[in-house]
Amino acid sequence: MTELSRRQHLRQLGALVGTAMSGLSAPAFSAEAEIPPQGIGKGIKHISYSDIGGRPDSVQVMVNKKHVYVGHMFSDGVTILDASDPRNLKPTGFFTAGQYTRTHHLQVSDDLMLLANGANIVAMQSYDSMRGYFENNLADSITNRKKFRSGLSIHDISKPNEMREIAFLEMPGFGINRLWWPGGRYAYVSAHFDGFTDHILCIVDLQNVAKPEIVSKWWLPGMNRAAGEPDLPKGKRVALHHMITAGNRGYAAWRDGGFTIHDISDPAKPTLISRINWSPPFPGGTHTPLPLPKRGLAVVADEANAEKCAKGLFHTFIVDVRAPENPVPISTLPTPRERDFCAIGTFGPHNLHENRPGSFQSEETVFATYNTAGVRVFDIKDAFMPKEVAYWVPPTPKKLVDPRPNISLAAKTCDAYVTPEGLMYVSDWNAGMHVLEYEG
Repeated sequence: MTELSRRQHLRQLGALVGTAMSGLSAPAFSAEAEIPPQGIGKGIKHISYSDIGGRPDSVQVMVNKKHVYVGHMFSDGVTILDASDPRNLKPTGFFTAGQYTRTHHLQVSDDLMLLANGANIVAMQSYDSMRGYFENNLADSITNRKKFRSGLSIHDISKPNEMREIAFLEMPGFGINRLWWPGGRYAYVSAHFDGFTDHILCIVDLQNVAKPEIVSKWWLPGMNRAAGEPDLPKGKRVALHHMITAGNRGYAAWRDGGFTIHDISDPAKPTLISRINWSPPFPGGTHTPLPLPKRGLAVVADEANAEKCAKGLFHTFIVDVRAPENPVPISTLPTPRERDFCAIGTFGPHNLHENRPGSFQSEETVFATYNTAGVRVFDIKDAFMPKEVAYWVPPTPKKLVDPRPNISLAAKTCDAYVTPEGLMYVSDWNAGMHVLEYEG
């Protein structure tokens, strides 16, 4: 295992923020300028908009057989949209696992869907701002517990307008945050179990989809409270957001706990190859770990999680992982600068298009979503000097769906699923779904 020291971080990362400034123009319009309903963009065309059947709080997006499946942040369910005409998305079904059970993340392959079931945390917390969610252990943050379902559900979607549950794997705890399953025997799940401080890695064997089985768990030191491990630092949240796999390697994002690389050649015994954490000096929130295996790179996004840049700027790092025992950050993606995005609300990266089988796949073009700043497309042919080649900024939502206090009314572009043809299905926590087309 290789773990870089803070001094090494400072030496290696000190020049990276300068990279993020390269190739950027001065602000193009003021924070007060009204953005039209179709947004403002360059190299990206607006196709259509949907309020998702009156449930605009959308998170992860999956596309299968001309249908779009959308997990919700606050509405406790999944909406199915007929996308046979992308200009006119039609809600055709809704699934719920019950009130207070959040199913915001999902994975689809062929005729099966894997769905995260867990506590609707927002409905069970009592913080006075969004930062409470991001700066406290999950186990310590539930102050108003309700009845909910915790575990992994498996659904037959051979009839696209229907979701027929065929199996449920219970996971006692606060449930699943996110998962990675591009098809195949194993699913890589971020789940909270009783006795742990937060979400850990759980690998599930799906050889018999009617009877899924947990084959292993892995966590960072300090997360197993029931085993007496020393408490983690206060004000930091160490939790697996999710792992993405490539071959026999797993790449994992641990929020304020950094980025890890694992040998998963034996799913029953995942082993740590290396860990790196650039927080401090950067603010943390490591969220999406996208491997580019042919190039020996990983693109790792840190999720912005403070209003009006109160914790500084968050970045997306390009990491050289050719020597997996010694990952090295070599650059950051350029930070959007068309306007003063910090003045609008929570600003910074959220997610990356993840190169799933059947979707747009590239190791040179990266699609990213940003709080307040919409969708960005980056050319990373030169990994040391990535450049933005297209962007789209959404309008301000008409109303705030997020029930948490002290949240600005601003776009929170969440996920982007990109088809091989360049269509983008883009979700927003508060404002439904836009269909866009990349013209590059």
